[in-house]
Amino acid sequence: MNLRERVASWAGSKRAIPAGGGFLSQGPDRLLVATILALTGFGVVMVFSAGAAFAAKTYGDWTYFLKREGVYSAAGLVAFAIGMRLDYSAYRRLAYPLLFLSMAMLAAVLKVGPAINGAVRWFRWGALSFQPSELAKFALVLYLAVLLARKAEKVKDFRMGFLPPLVMTGIFLVLLLKQPDLGTAVIMGVTALGLLFVAGTRTSYILLSVLVAAPIGWKVFIAGEPWRMRRFLAFLYPWQFRRDTGYQLYESLISVGSGGLYGQGLGQGHQKLFFLPEAHTDFILAIIGEELGLCGVLAVLLAFAVLVWRGLRAATRARDAFGCYLAFGMTLLFGLQALVNMGVVLGLLPTKGLPLPFVSYGGTALVVSLFMAGVLANISARDPEPAPLSLWPSLRRGRRRVSKNRRTDAANIAVVVEAKS
Repeated sequence: MNLRERVASWAGSKRAIPAGGGFLSQGPDRLLVATILALTGFGVVMVFSAGAAFAAKTYGDWTYFLKREGVYSAAGLVAFAIGMRLDYSAYRRLAYPLLFLSMAMLAAVLKVGPAINGAVRWFRWGALSFQPSELAKFALVLYLAVLLARKAEKVKDFRMGFLPPLVMTGIFLVLLLKQPDLGTAVIMGVTALGLLFVAGTRTSYILLSVLVAAPIGWKVFIAGEPWRMRRFLAFLYPWQFRRDTGYQLYESLISVGSGGLYGQGLGQGHQKLFFLPEAHTDFILAIIGEELGLCGVLAVLLAFAVLVWRGLRAATRARDAFGCYLAFGMTLLFGLQALVNMGVVLGLLPTKGLPLPFVSYGGTALVVSLFMAGVLANISARDPEPAPLSLWPSLRRGRRRVSKNRRTDAANIAVVVEAKS
């Protein structure tokens, strides 16, 4: 049964758990958790390798990015543990407050945020910064999951099922485009349409919205912006623009190409020595390709393929439609962002400022991504008994509840086996 068929079966049933005997409580998906932790640990190593020279010249400390990424990773792992232990049903009550909070922050950052490289995307307090678009990703997916689960029978209706989520998504996209952050806006827009498709929205509505938005987006946000048009031309003709607009892409391709099959060795890359600008951020995959070669790039690609596979598996096996939508939305966010980042680094897509999830340097992106990954792991546990809707009791009782359910399942299986014998 595919994802749309499973959602349709839930929509036609009043039960929280699909028919067929219910789900056993099995604990979080270990392969999913191991993949996320491996990517995070690998990211710390590669941020140190890619950013040491830049940190030494800029901050006088070659371990500057290592220390900060270590702190971000520690905070992210705490967020990951909370997301994994707290039952995902608790987030239903937070959907609308979090939605309007993130919307307000996206609007506020345009007024008070500092302009960095021509973009206004961060709140800054001394050495600390916060990027509200990262929180907005989770807020939008959570809102859509709650809305689509509640309106399961009206999702095919244009006015009741398709227009409200489309309008809310449009508000987020407008705020993001004013920063400007076209990459995040596209990722969130595609994720929203993907959720609507899985929920059973008519395909004609989705195609119509794409056909209307695509030419407007091209004319206003690409052809209408000279600097974006130059980026697009640099993508088509990177060698002709290698000294200006296409410089970063040109150096990225040199970095990846010089790595060969096995790479030059960890820490031995040359492009990070001020040839490839800020190599520890969005173009960290280029340094991976140079130092670890094609094998390193394929290993990263395989890790994200496993993450998407296990995330979709968690979605198809979730205990209710809300969990299915939430898991699918977060998995789609991770997969799309990784795919776009890799495409940009390898010259397959126009240059966009999107980090590689769990690997690129960044505080807000890493902490929020690990929290979402923890929620995804919680959904993968398929525990049929919802936790209390308060944080600390849920965290305290989570392990005890799983152990109790496992003992109950084992006892039931023993009774069945004994009866058959």
